[in-house]
Amino acid sequence: MSIFLTKLLIVVALSLFIVGLAGCSSEGANPTHLPTATPTPTLTIYSGRSEELVSPIIKEFSKLTGIKVAVRWGGSSELAATIMEEGENTPSDIFYSQDPGALGAVSAQLMTLPDATLNKVKPEFRSTNGSWVGVSGRARSVAFSTKRVAESELPDSIWGFTDQKWKGRLAWAPTNGSFQVMVTGMRKLWGDQKTKEWLMGIHANKPTVHKNNSTQIKSIGDGEVDIGFVNHYYLLRFLDESVDGFPVRNYHPKAGDPGSLIMVSGIGILKNSKQSEAAIKFVDFLLSSVGQQYFTSKTFEYPVAENIKISTALVPLSKFQQPNIDLADLADLKGTLKLIQNAGVL
Repeated sequence: MSIFLTKLLIVVALSLFIVGLAGCSSEGANPTHLPTATPTPTLTIYSGRSEELVSPIIKEFSKLTGIKVAVRWGGSSELAATIMEEGENTPSDIFYSQDPGALGAVSAQLMTLPDATLNKVKPEFRSTNGSWVGVSGRARSVAFSTKRVAESELPDSIWGFTDQKWKGRLAWAPTNGSFQVMVTGMRKLWGDQKTKEWLMGIHANKPTVHKNNSTQIKSIGDGEVDIGFVNHYYLLRFLDESVDGFPVRNYHPKAGDPGSLIMVSGIGILKNSKQSEAAIKFVDFLLSSVGQQYFTSKTFEYPVAENIKISTALVPLSKFQQPNIDLADLADLKGTLKLIQNAGVL
């Protein structure tokens, strides 16, 4: 082969190589020839639970899985209304609610959870149609001042606080979601008329009005009132942070009436979520031993999964009477709000 022909072949080969490189980098190139990174999913959670309580466990999930999480914080009822208004266009992948009522309001927009997820939770702590599961449990209780009230003075039923001897000594938070869930349970157990009479009776005793549970506990500790209607775990957080002791304790009415109602925070996945696989991983994480131990040891709530050791600060559920009520019966928050308004409380 001549030297000229050899040089010509080398030039042609180099030209084809350069053209090939240019083709790979051009916009019109077939991307299947190049390795592509799988985008990291971002979960969008609408959370009716407070940032203070659940942000640490959400961050732990993100840290362990590498899945990014964006959270919209708000009241459970408010977020449920937002989800209904947004409809199929909601950006939310997950609705994490403080109570079953808000989840029930949007159940038509929630997907059916896998059996493997549902079966992690005791039957009494999940929806009957599989659209949501409980995450942690809270008991309603009566918080009382140990300095000014002997436990023996407390009535067996929450109805007893309508007695005039408690006038000026009570605190409540009628706009609080947990209080309204308790009243919803009260309606189921007592009927609307007796529930209205209880609301009017407490209102007649001039209770101080609060926005939440924590301020009621503080008010009792500060000696401003003697009694508050709260969720059990708020007091335990005060006790945990107290150095010299805190003069307030929880009381569970012996009658097993609405004053001892067991409620759960719950979680569901939106049907139109594009991140359902990551969403299921998040729900399963909350129900894992890691997630459940977080709730019992850090927020002093009751686990909903089997075989989880509870905090020594918690009174075992078997130690006090609870009303026999299905979580599905706690969904009519709209009717409850109307009754509270009709009673002149709001």
